[in-house]
Amino acid sequence: MTTPTRAAVYVRMSTEHQQYSTENQADVIREYAAKRGVEIVRTFADAGKSGLKIDGRDSLKQLIDTVVGGSADFQSILVYDVSRWGRFQDADESAYYEYICKRAGITVHYCAEQFENDGSIASNIVKTVKRAMAGEYSRELSAKVFQGQCRLIELGYRQGGPAGFGLRRMLLDEKGEPKGQLQRGEKKSIQTDRVILVPGPEDEIAVVRRVYRMFLDERRTEREIAGALNAEGVRTDRGAAWTRGTVRELLTNEKYIGQNVFNRVSFKLKKARVRNPPEMWVRDEDAFTPIVDAAAFHTVRGIILARHRRLSDDEMLGRLREILTQRGKLSGVLIDEIDQMPSTASYRHRFGSLLRAYQLVGYSPDRDYAFIETNRLLRTFYPRLTDEVVQALASAGARIERDPETDLFIVNDQFRVSIVLSRYEVTASGSPRWTIRFDRGLEPDLTIAVRMDASNAQALDYYILPSLDVRADRLRVASDNFFGVDAYRYENLDYFFGMAQLVTIEASA
Repeated sequence: MTTPTRAAVYVRMSTEHQQYSTENQADVIREYAAKRGVEIVRTFADAGKSGLKIDGRDSLKQLIDTVVGGSADFQSILVYDVSRWGRFQDADESAYYEYICKRAGITVHYCAEQFENDGSIASNIVKTVKRAMAGEYSRELSAKVFQGQCRLIELGYRQGGPAGFGLRRMLLDEKGEPKGQLQRGEKKSIQTDRVILVPGPEDEIAVVRRVYRMFLDERRTEREIAGALNAEGVRTDRGAAWTRGTVRELLTNEKYIGQNVFNRVSFKLKKARVRNPPEMWVRDEDAFTPIVDAAAFHTVRGIILARHRRLSDDEMLGRLREILTQRGKLSGVLIDEIDQMPSTASYRHRFGSLLRAYQLVGYSPDRDYAFIETNRLLRTFYPRLTDEVVQALASAGARIERDPETDLFIVNDQFRVSIVLSRYEVTASGSPRWTIRFDRGLEPDLTIAVRMDASNAQALDYYILPSLDVRADRLRVASDNFFGVDAYRYENLDYFFGMAQLVTIEASA
Protein backbone atom coordinates (compact mmCIF):
# COMPACT_ATOMS: atom_id res chain seq x y z
CA MET A 1 0.00 0.00 0.00
CA THR A 2 1.38 3.38 -1.04
CA THR A 3 1.89 5.88 1.78
CA PRO A 4 0.10 9.14 0.91
CA THR A 5 2.13 12.31 0.48
CA ARG A 6 1.95 14.52 3.54
CA ALA A 7 1.26 18.19 2.90
CA ALA A 8 0.98 21.48 4.76
CA VAL A 9 -1.58 24.08 3.73
CA TYR A 10 -0.88 27.81 3.56
CA VAL A 11 -3.82 30.19 3.27
CA ARG A 12 -3.87 33.97 3.36
CA MET A 13 -6.66 36.51 3.31
CA SER A 14 -6.18 40.24 2.93
CA THR A 15 -9.18 42.58 2.98
CA GLU A 16 -9.56 42.84 -0.76
CA HIS A 17 -12.14 40.18 -1.70
CA GLN A 18 -14.48 38.13 0.45
CA GLN A 19 -14.35 35.34 -2.14
CA TYR A 20 -10.74 34.70 -1.14
CA SER A 21 -11.57 33.96 2.49
CA THR A 22 -9.36 31.40 4.13
CA GLU A 23 -12.30 28.98 4.39
CA ASN A 24 -12.98 29.10 0.65
CA GLN A 25 -9.30 28.63 -0.10
CA ALA A 26 -9.18 25.63 2.23
CA ASP A 27 -12.17 24.03 0.49
CA VAL A 28 -10.45 24.20 -2.91
CA ILE A 29 -7.19 22.92 -1.42
CA ARG A 30 -8.90 19.97 0.29
CA GLU A 31 -10.57 18.99 -2.98
CA TYR A 32 -7.19 19.21 -4.75
CA ALA A 33 -5.58 17.03 -2.08
CA ALA A 34 -8.35 14.43 -2.16
CA LYS A 35 -8.04 13.98 -5.92
CA ARG A 36 -4.30 13.36 -5.64
CA GLY A 37 -4.32 11.23 -2.51
CA VAL A 38 -2.49 13.86 -0.46
CA GLU A 39 -2.86 13.90 3.33
CA ILE A 40 -3.08 17.38 4.90
CA VAL A 41 -1.24 17.34 8.22
CA ARG A 42 -0.75 21.01 9.07
CA THR A 43 -2.30 24.39 8.24
CA PHE A 44 -0.61 27.79 8.34
CA ALA A 45 -3.04 30.71 8.06
CA ASP A 46 -2.48 34.47 7.79
CA ALA A 47 -5.91 36.09 8.11
CA GLY A 48 -6.28 39.78 7.30
CA LYS A 49 -2.67 40.10 6.10
CA SER A 50 -1.42 41.92 3.05
CA GLY A 51 0.62 39.89 0.58
CA LEU A 52 2.92 42.79 -0.36
CA LYS A 53 5.65 41.83 2.11
CA ILE A 54 6.52 38.93 4.37
CA ASP A 55 6.61 41.32 7.34
CA GLY A 56 3.57 40.74 9.53
CA ARG A 57 2.78 37.37 7.96
CA ASP A 58 3.76 35.31 10.98
CA SER A 59 2.35 32.05 9.66
CA LEU A 60 4.33 32.23 6.42
CA LYS A 61 7.45 33.05 8.44
CA GLN A 62 6.74 30.05 10.67
CA LEU A 63 6.24 27.84 7.61
CA ILE A 64 9.55 28.95 6.09
CA ASP A 65 11.34 28.52 9.44
CA THR A 66 9.90 25.02 9.77
CA VAL A 67 11.18 24.12 6.31
CA VAL A 68 14.61 25.69 6.80
CA GLY A 69 14.99 24.20 10.28
CA GLY A 70 14.48 20.69 8.96
CA SER A 71 11.53 19.95 11.24
CA ALA A 72 8.91 19.76 8.49
CA ASP A 73 6.77 16.63 8.74
CA PHE A 74 5.41 17.14 5.21
CA GLN A 75 6.73 16.82 1.66
CA SER A 76 4.67 19.49 -0.10
CA ILE A 77 2.89 22.82 0.50
CA LEU A 78 -0.58 23.47 -0.92
CA VAL A 79 -1.54 27.08 -1.72
CA TYR A 80 -4.73 28.36 -3.36
CA ASP A 81 -2.96 30.31 -6.12
CA VAL A 82 0.14 32.40 -6.84
CA SER A 83 -1.36 35.57 -5.40
CA ARG A 84 -2.11 33.90 -2.05
CA TRP A 85 1.59 33.02 -1.76
CA GLY A 86 2.15 36.74 -2.10
CA ARG A 87 1.67 39.89 -4.15
CA PHE A 88 5.32 40.81 -3.73
CA GLN A 89 6.29 43.93 -5.66
CA ASP A 90 9.48 42.15 -6.70
CA ALA A 91 8.53 38.87 -8.38
CA ASP A 92 11.95 37.48 -7.47
CA GLU A 93 11.04 37.69 -3.77
CA SER A 94 8.06 35.40 -4.31
CA ALA A 95 10.30 33.01 -6.27
CA TYR A 96 12.93 33.15 -3.50
CA TYR A 97 10.61 31.84 -0.79
CA GLU A 98 9.41 29.05 -3.08
CA TYR A 99 13.03 28.19 -3.90
CA ILE A 100 13.85 27.88 -0.19
CA CYS A 101 11.18 25.19 0.04
CA LYS A 102 12.28 23.48 -3.16
CA ARG A 103 15.89 23.37 -1.96
CA ALA A 104 14.69 21.55 1.17
CA GLY A 105 12.93 18.96 -1.01
CA ILE A 106 9.44 20.38 -0.44
CA THR A 107 7.35 21.35 -3.46
CA VAL A 108 4.78 24.15 -3.59
CA HIS A 109 1.50 23.42 -5.41
CA TYR A 110 -0.91 26.16 -6.55
CA CYS A 111 -4.21 24.32 -6.37
CA ALA A 112 -6.52 26.76 -8.20
CA GLU A 113 -4.14 27.56 -11.06
CA GLN A 114 -4.51 26.03 -14.52
CA PHE A 115 -0.87 24.92 -14.66
CA GLU A 116 1.04 22.24 -12.79
CA ASN A 117 4.03 23.58 -10.87
CA ASP A 118 6.24 20.78 -12.18
CA GLY A 119 9.37 22.78 -13.06
CA SER A 120 8.78 22.63 -16.79
CA ILE A 121 9.63 25.61 -19.01
CA ALA A 122 5.95 26.28 -19.68
CA SER A 123 4.98 26.26 -15.99
CA ASN A 124 7.93 28.51 -15.06
CA ILE A 125 6.94 31.05 -17.71
CA VAL A 126 3.29 31.06 -16.64
CA LYS A 127 4.28 31.25 -12.96
CA THR A 128 6.60 34.22 -13.59
CA VAL A 129 3.83 36.06 -15.44
CA LYS A 130 1.37 35.28 -12.65
CA ARG A 131 3.77 36.65 -10.05
CA ALA A 132 4.24 39.86 -12.02
CA MET A 133 0.46 40.15 -12.51
CA ALA A 134 -0.12 39.67 -8.76
CA GLY A 135 2.24 42.53 -7.97
CA GLU A 136 0.79 44.72 -10.73
CA TYR A 137 -2.73 44.11 -9.42
CA SER A 138 -1.74 45.62 -6.08
CA ARG A 139 -0.15 48.63 -7.78
CA GLU A 140 -3.24 49.26 -9.89
CA LEU A 141 -5.55 48.75 -6.91
CA SER A 142 -3.49 51.18 -4.83
CA ALA A 143 -3.73 53.84 -7.54
CA LYS A 144 -7.49 53.36 -7.94
CA VAL A 145 -8.11 53.47 -4.19
CA PHE A 146 -6.04 56.64 -3.88
CA GLN A 147 -7.95 58.32 -6.70
CA GLY A 148 -11.23 57.37 -5.06
CA GLN A 149 -10.08 58.69 -1.70
CA CYS A 150 -9.04 62.01 -3.27
CA ARG A 151 -12.42 62.33 -4.93
CA LEU A 152 -14.25 61.75 -1.65
CA ILE A 153 -12.03 64.30 0.12
CA GLU A 154 -12.90 66.91 -2.50
CA LEU A 155 -16.57 66.14 -1.90
CA GLY A 156 -16.08 66.85 1.80
CA TYR A 157 -16.10 63.30 3.19
CA ARG A 158 -13.75 62.11 5.93
CA GLN A 159 -11.21 59.37 5.12
CA GLY A 160 -10.36 57.37 8.22
CA GLY A 161 -8.83 58.27 11.56
CA PRO A 162 -10.42 59.46 14.82
CA ALA A 163 -12.36 62.72 14.78
CA GLY A 164 -10.23 64.42 17.41
CA PHE A 165 -11.07 66.37 20.53
CA GLY A 166 -14.10 68.65 20.06
CA LEU A 167 -15.28 66.84 16.91
CA ARG A 168 -17.33 63.74 16.12
CA ARG A 169 -17.82 61.50 13.07
CA MET A 170 -21.30 61.58 11.56
CA LEU A 171 -22.44 58.69 9.34
CA LEU A 172 -24.39 59.68 6.22
CA ASP A 173 -26.41 57.45 3.91
CA GLU A 174 -26.10 57.47 0.12
CA LYS A 175 -28.50 60.44 -0.05
CA GLY A 176 -26.43 62.47 2.40
CA GLU A 177 -28.91 62.09 5.26
CA PRO A 178 -27.46 61.67 8.78
CA LYS A 179 -27.72 58.16 10.26
CA GLY A 180 -26.04 58.82 13.60
CA GLN A 181 -22.68 59.45 15.16
CA LEU A 182 -19.97 56.80 15.10
CA GLN A 183 -18.40 56.03 18.44
CA ARG A 184 -14.66 55.64 18.82
CA GLY A 185 -13.50 52.46 17.09
CA GLU A 186 -16.74 52.01 15.12
CA LYS A 187 -16.66 51.84 11.33
CA LYS A 188 -19.27 52.11 8.63
CA SER A 189 -20.65 48.78 7.47
CA ILE A 190 -22.34 49.80 4.20
CA GLN A 191 -20.20 50.65 1.18
CA THR A 192 -22.34 53.59 0.06
CA ASP A 193 -22.33 55.28 3.47
CA ARG A 194 -20.04 58.25 4.01
CA VAL A 195 -18.53 60.00 7.03
CA ILE A 196 -18.16 63.69 7.81
CA LEU A 197 -16.92 65.60 10.84
CA VAL A 198 -19.39 67.55 12.96
CA PRO A 199 -18.97 69.67 16.11
CA GLY A 200 -18.73 67.59 19.28
CA PRO A 201 -20.12 68.27 22.76
CA GLU A 202 -20.32 71.90 23.84
CA ASP A 203 -17.92 71.39 26.74
CA GLU A 204 -15.22 70.04 24.39
CA ILE A 205 -15.77 72.88 21.91
CA ALA A 206 -15.39 75.34 24.77
CA VAL A 207 -12.05 73.74 25.72
CA VAL A 208 -10.78 73.98 22.13
CA ARG A 209 -11.66 77.67 21.90
CA ARG A 210 -10.17 78.30 25.31
CA VAL A 211 -6.90 76.71 24.21
CA TYR A 212 -6.68 79.23 21.37
CA ARG A 213 -7.33 82.12 23.79
CA MET A 214 -4.69 80.80 26.19
CA PHE A 215 -2.16 80.67 23.35
CA LEU A 216 -2.99 84.05 21.74
CA ASP A 217 -4.23 86.26 24.56
CA GLU A 218 -2.41 84.80 27.55
CA ARG A 219 0.75 83.94 25.59
CA ARG A 220 1.00 80.49 27.16
CA THR A 221 3.11 77.77 25.59
CA GLU A 222 1.72 74.43 24.54
CA ARG A 223 3.32 72.78 27.57
CA GLU A 224 1.80 75.33 29.94
CA ILE A 225 -1.62 74.83 28.35
CA ALA A 226 -1.29 71.05 28.71
CA GLY A 227 -0.37 71.48 32.36
CA ALA A 228 -3.39 73.69 33.01
CA LEU A 229 -5.81 71.23 31.37
CA ASN A 230 -4.33 68.29 33.26
CA ALA A 231 -4.56 70.18 36.55
CA GLU A 232 -8.28 70.70 35.91
CA GLY A 233 -8.83 67.01 35.14
CA VAL A 234 -9.62 67.56 31.46
CA ARG A 235 -8.71 64.50 29.38
CA THR A 236 -8.03 64.16 25.66
CA ASP A 237 -10.42 62.35 23.32
CA ARG A 238 -8.33 59.22 23.96
CA GLY A 239 -8.87 59.56 27.70
CA ALA A 240 -5.20 60.39 28.26
CA ALA A 241 -3.37 63.34 29.79
CA TRP A 242 -2.56 66.34 27.61
CA THR A 243 0.95 66.79 26.25
CA ARG A 244 2.68 69.47 24.24
CA GLY A 245 2.01 67.38 21.13
CA THR A 246 -1.73 66.95 21.70
CA VAL A 247 -2.17 70.68 22.37
CA ARG A 248 -0.20 71.38 19.18
CA GLU A 249 -2.65 69.17 17.29
CA LEU A 250 -5.54 71.41 18.37
CA LEU A 251 -3.65 74.51 17.31
CA THR A 252 -2.47 73.39 13.87
CA ASN A 253 -5.00 70.95 12.37
CA GLU A 254 -7.15 72.51 9.65
CA LYS A 255 -10.15 70.35 10.52
CA TYR A 256 -10.96 72.78 13.34
CA ILE A 257 -11.69 75.49 10.75
CA GLY A 258 -13.71 73.10 8.58
CA GLN A 259 -11.02 72.11 6.08
CA ASN A 260 -10.63 68.52 4.87
CA VAL A 261 -6.98 67.69 4.14
CA PHE A 262 -5.61 64.39 2.82
CA ASN A 263 -2.31 62.91 1.60
CA ARG A 264 -0.06 64.68 4.07
CA VAL A 265 1.66 61.32 4.51
CA SER A 266 1.97 58.46 2.00
CA PHE A 267 2.36 54.80 2.92
CA LYS A 268 1.61 53.08 -0.35
CA LEU A 269 2.21 49.40 -0.99
CA LYS A 270 3.70 48.94 2.51
CA LYS A 271 6.76 50.99 1.59
CA ALA A 272 8.46 53.60 3.76
CA ARG A 273 6.18 56.29 5.17
CA VAL A 274 6.75 59.56 3.29
CA ARG A 275 5.79 63.09 4.35
CA ASN A 276 4.47 64.85 1.26
CA PRO A 277 5.03 68.56 0.51
CA PRO A 278 1.91 70.83 0.82
CA GLU A 279 1.50 71.03 -2.96
CA MET A 280 0.67 67.30 -2.99
CA TRP A 281 -2.02 67.59 -0.33
CA VAL A 282 -5.63 67.11 -1.37
CA ARG A 283 -8.06 69.47 0.36
CA ASP A 284 -11.59 70.82 0.52
CA GLU A 285 -11.57 74.30 2.04
CA ASP A 286 -15.21 74.24 3.22
CA ALA A 287 -15.98 70.64 4.13
CA PHE A 288 -17.14 70.77 7.76
CA THR A 289 -18.70 73.16 10.24
CA PRO A 290 -15.78 75.06 11.83
CA ILE A 291 -15.49 75.36 15.59
CA VAL A 292 -12.55 77.79 15.58
CA ASP A 293 -12.32 81.24 13.99
CA ALA A 294 -10.21 81.04 10.82
CA ALA A 295 -8.32 84.28 11.58
CA ALA A 296 -7.31 82.98 15.01
CA PHE A 297 -6.24 79.64 13.54
CA HIS A 298 -3.99 81.18 10.89
CA THR A 299 -2.47 83.58 13.42
CA VAL A 300 -1.64 80.69 15.75
CA ARG A 301 -0.18 78.57 12.97
CA GLY A 302 1.91 81.50 11.74
CA ILE A 303 3.39 81.94 15.22
CA ILE A 304 4.18 78.23 15.53
CA LEU A 305 5.72 77.99 12.07
CA ALA A 306 7.89 81.04 12.70
CA ARG A 307 8.99 79.65 16.03
CA HIS A 308 9.74 76.20 14.66
CA ARG A 309 11.53 76.91 11.42
CA ARG A 310 13.81 74.13 10.25
CA LEU A 311 17.11 74.35 12.07
CA SER A 312 20.40 73.26 10.59
CA ASP A 313 22.36 70.45 12.19
CA ASP A 314 24.79 72.98 13.68
CA GLU A 315 21.92 75.04 15.14
CA MET A 316 20.31 71.98 16.72
CA LEU A 317 23.60 70.89 18.25
CA GLY A 318 24.30 74.46 19.36
CA ARG A 319 21.07 74.54 21.37
CA LEU A 320 21.94 71.19 22.87
CA ARG A 321 25.34 72.58 23.96
CA GLU A 322 23.64 75.60 25.54
CA ILE A 323 21.43 73.34 27.67
CA LEU A 324 24.43 71.21 28.62
CA THR A 325 26.35 74.34 29.68
CA GLN A 326 23.39 75.70 31.67
CA ARG A 327 22.25 72.48 33.33
CA GLY A 328 25.40 70.38 33.34
CA LYS A 329 23.56 67.35 31.96
CA LEU A 330 21.19 66.24 29.19
CA SER A 331 18.17 63.94 29.18
CA GLY A 332 15.09 63.30 27.08
CA VAL A 333 12.83 64.80 29.75
CA LEU A 334 14.98 67.93 30.03
CA ILE A 335 15.00 68.53 26.29
CA ASP A 336 11.23 68.11 25.94
CA GLU A 337 10.55 70.43 28.88
CA ILE A 338 12.12 73.43 27.10
CA ASP A 339 9.69 74.91 24.59
CA GLN A 340 12.29 76.60 22.41
CA MET A 341 14.17 73.34 21.96
CA PRO A 342 13.56 70.84 19.16
CA SER A 343 11.92 67.71 20.53
CA THR A 344 13.82 64.54 21.31
CA ALA A 345 12.03 62.96 18.33
CA SER A 346 13.58 65.67 16.09
CA TYR A 347 17.06 64.84 17.37
CA ARG A 348 16.49 61.12 16.82
CA HIS A 349 15.22 61.75 13.29
CA ARG A 350 18.09 64.10 12.37
CA PHE A 351 21.02 62.26 13.97
CA GLY A 352 19.77 58.68 14.08
CA SER A 353 19.51 58.51 17.86
CA LEU A 354 19.50 60.78 20.88
CA LEU A 355 22.73 59.17 22.08
CA ARG A 356 24.42 60.10 18.79
CA ALA A 357 23.39 63.75 19.29
CA TYR A 358 24.80 63.60 22.83
CA GLN A 359 28.09 62.27 21.48
CA LEU A 360 28.34 65.09 18.92
CA VAL A 361 28.20 67.70 21.70
CA GLY A 362 30.63 65.76 23.88
CA TYR A 363 28.19 64.39 26.45
CA SER A 364 28.17 60.77 27.65
CA PRO A 365 25.24 60.10 30.00
CA ASP A 366 25.54 57.32 32.52
CA ARG A 367 21.85 56.53 32.03
CA ASP A 368 18.63 58.07 30.79
CA TYR A 369 17.19 60.08 33.67
CA ALA A 370 13.76 60.04 32.03
CA PHE A 371 13.16 56.50 33.21
CA ILE A 372 14.38 56.72 36.80
CA GLU A 373 11.07 57.75 38.33
CA THR A 374 9.06 55.41 36.09
CA ASN A 375 11.28 52.48 36.98
CA ARG A 376 10.86 53.24 40.66
CA LEU A 377 7.07 53.27 40.29
CA LEU A 378 7.09 49.98 38.38
CA ARG A 379 9.35 48.31 40.92
CA THR A 380 6.92 49.37 43.64
CA PHE A 381 3.81 48.27 41.72
CA TYR A 382 4.98 44.83 40.53
CA PRO A 383 5.35 43.01 43.89
CA ARG A 384 2.09 44.51 45.10
CA LEU A 385 0.30 43.22 42.00
CA THR A 386 1.81 39.72 42.19
CA ASP A 387 0.85 39.44 45.86
CA GLU A 388 -2.73 40.42 44.99
CA VAL A 389 -2.80 37.80 42.23
CA VAL A 390 -1.59 35.09 44.61
CA GLN A 391 -4.22 36.01 47.19
CA ALA A 392 -7.01 36.08 44.59
CA LEU A 393 -5.97 32.70 43.17
CA ALA A 394 -5.91 31.21 46.64
CA SER A 395 -9.38 32.63 47.31
CA ALA A 396 -10.58 30.96 44.09
CA GLY A 397 -9.37 27.62 45.44
CA ALA A 398 -6.40 27.33 43.11
CA ARG A 399 -3.06 25.71 43.93
CA ILE A 400 -0.16 28.01 43.18
CA GLU A 401 3.56 27.41 42.88
CA ARG A 402 5.72 30.50 42.50
CA ASP A 403 9.33 30.48 41.34
CA PRO A 404 11.09 33.08 43.53
CA GLU A 405 13.78 33.70 40.91
CA THR A 406 11.57 34.21 37.85
CA ASP A 407 8.18 35.06 39.46
CA LEU A 408 6.63 32.45 37.15
CA PHE A 409 3.35 31.02 38.50
CA ILE A 410 2.27 27.41 38.02
CA VAL A 411 -1.49 27.18 38.58
CA ASN A 412 -3.08 23.87 39.56
CA ASP A 413 -0.16 22.00 37.97
CA GLN A 414 -1.89 22.82 34.68
CA PHE A 415 -0.48 26.01 33.17
CA ARG A 416 2.41 28.42 33.64
CA VAL A 417 1.75 32.16 33.93
CA SER A 418 4.10 35.09 33.47
CA ILE A 419 3.16 38.64 34.52
CA VAL A 420 4.82 41.53 32.66
CA LEU A 421 4.35 45.27 32.99
CA SER A 422 4.03 47.50 29.92
CA ARG A 423 4.92 51.10 30.66
CA TYR A 424 2.93 54.04 29.30
CA GLU A 425 4.90 55.94 26.66
CA VAL A 426 4.01 58.77 24.28
CA THR A 427 5.06 58.92 20.63
CA ALA A 428 6.41 62.04 18.96
CA SER A 429 2.86 62.77 17.71
CA GLY A 430 1.48 62.64 21.26
CA SER A 431 -0.20 59.25 20.98
CA PRO A 432 0.10 56.77 23.88
CA ARG A 433 1.88 53.49 23.19
CA TRP A 434 2.71 50.37 25.18
CA THR A 435 5.28 47.70 24.30
CA ILE A 436 4.59 44.23 25.67
CA ARG A 437 7.75 42.13 25.98
CA PHE A 438 7.38 38.38 26.44
CA ASP A 439 9.61 36.22 28.64
CA ARG A 440 10.08 33.52 26.00
CA GLY A 441 12.88 31.86 27.96
CA LEU A 442 10.42 31.01 30.76
CA GLU A 443 8.09 29.23 28.31
CA PRO A 444 4.83 30.43 29.92
CA ASP A 445 1.48 29.15 28.70
CA LEU A 446 -0.14 32.49 29.47
CA THR A 447 1.30 35.97 29.67
CA ILE A 448 -0.63 38.57 31.66
CA ALA A 449 0.47 41.91 30.24
CA VAL A 450 -0.45 44.86 32.45
CA ARG A 451 -0.89 48.14 30.58
CA MET A 452 0.04 50.96 32.95
CA ASP A 453 -1.85 54.25 33.07
CA ALA A 454 -0.33 57.63 32.17
CA SER A 455 1.26 57.93 35.61
CA ASN A 456 2.87 54.46 35.35
CA ALA A 457 1.75 53.96 38.94
CA GLN A 458 -1.51 52.02 38.41
CA ALA A 459 -2.85 49.40 36.01
CA LEU A 460 -4.99 50.66 33.14
CA ASP A 461 -6.11 47.25 31.88
CA TYR A 462 -4.84 43.74 31.20
CA TYR A 463 -4.08 41.52 28.20
CA ILE A 464 -4.30 37.76 28.82
CA LEU A 465 -2.24 36.34 25.95
CA PRO A 466 -1.85 32.59 25.23
CA SER A 467 1.63 31.73 23.98
CA LEU A 468 0.13 29.57 21.23
CA ASP A 469 -1.61 32.63 19.74
CA VAL A 470 1.17 35.19 20.15
CA ARG A 471 4.56 34.09 18.90
CA ALA A 472 6.35 37.42 18.62
CA ASP A 473 8.95 38.49 21.19
CA ARG A 474 7.20 41.81 21.64
CA LEU A 475 3.87 43.41 20.84
CA ARG A 476 3.32 47.15 20.45
CA VAL A 477 -0.21 48.36 21.18
CA ALA A 478 -2.06 51.68 21.10
CA SER A 479 -5.16 52.92 22.92
CA ASP A 480 -7.37 51.17 20.36
CA ASN A 481 -6.24 48.18 18.31
CA PHE A 482 -7.70 45.76 15.79
CA PHE A 483 -9.90 42.96 17.10
CA GLY A 484 -7.17 40.34 16.86
CA VAL A 485 -5.31 42.15 19.65
CA ASP A 486 -8.06 43.71 21.73
CA ALA A 487 -9.95 40.42 21.90
CA TYR A 488 -7.48 39.52 24.65
CA ARG A 489 -8.00 42.75 26.64
CA TYR A 490 -9.81 42.79 30.00
CA GLU A 491 -10.63 45.57 32.44
CA ASN A 492 -9.63 43.36 35.38
CA LEU A 493 -8.32 39.86 36.10
CA ASP A 494 -11.65 38.28 37.07
CA TYR A 495 -11.65 36.18 33.90
CA PHE A 496 -8.20 34.80 34.73
CA PHE A 497 -9.21 33.98 38.30
CA GLY A 498 -12.29 32.22 36.90
CA MET A 499 -10.03 30.09 34.70
CA ALA A 500 -8.11 28.98 37.77
CA GLN A 501 -11.32 28.15 39.59
CA LEU A 502 -12.67 26.10 36.67
CA VAL A 503 -9.46 24.12 36.43
CA THR A 504 -9.68 23.36 40.15
CA ILE A 505 -13.21 22.03 39.82
CA GLU A 506 -12.25 19.78 36.90
CA ALA A 507 -9.22 18.49 38.77
CA SER A 508 -11.25 17.60 41.83
CA ALA A 509 -14.15 15.99 39.94
